[in-house]
Amino acid sequence: MDALPAHDLLRLYPGLAGLSGLLPGLPVLQVPPGTVLFRENDPCQGFPLVMSGEVRVSRSAANGRELELYRVLPGEMCLVSSAGLFAGQSLSARGVATTDTRLSLLSPPDFQDALADPTFRGFVLGLFATRMADLTALIEAIAFQRLDSRLAGTLLGHGQQVRATHQALADELGTVREIVTRLLHRFERDGLVELSRECITIRDSAALRLLASAQTR
Repeated sequence: MDALPAHDLLRLYPGLAGLSGLLPGLPVLQVPPGTVLFRENDPCQGFPLVMSGEVRVSRSAANGRELELYRVLPGEMCLVSSAGLFAGQSLSARGVATTDTRLSLLSPPDFQDALADPTFRGFVLGLFATRMADLTALIEAIAFQRLDSRLAGTLLGHGQQVRATHQALADELGTVREIVTRLLHRFERDGLVELSRECITIRDSAALRLLASAQTR
């Protein structure tokens, strides 16, 4: 573990300004891609403060399907961790570093003490509200948008060439690989995309945008 440069953390998390005496003692972790930072049903070990990299947070079902809930970038908050700390409950999702990631951790007792600071409390509640809005949008997309529309929108969000496996796209959409493969082959037959190994090239972005705009099943 490294020592924590407090000014780096304050630049990303200005709500910690009133806790300057606490910051130098916080541990800093440097983890490689694929590191599991927390698992479903684990006790929450603290409030993560991401300084660089990215953490993917997802839930999995008994049948092996996985649904990505959100990703935590530097300066952002993990809703699952903060909810566990607020309620004193086990974690409800899994967090995995997607790239080389550097983060610090505010322990549960320190987090509870920090909530007494109005600036920190307001900062956390503001981030909490933002993350809840993101999750509400995800739920709305799953509940009301057709899967082909959601896949079209996902492809458009990755640029002209999408370098991702069918399984990775299925995980992002909360479905199974076979359905994504079937839809991609349909898109290819319709001239919307061109498929190659772990690469999807957009051929008709206008048609994909039209498909992505469909809001009903």
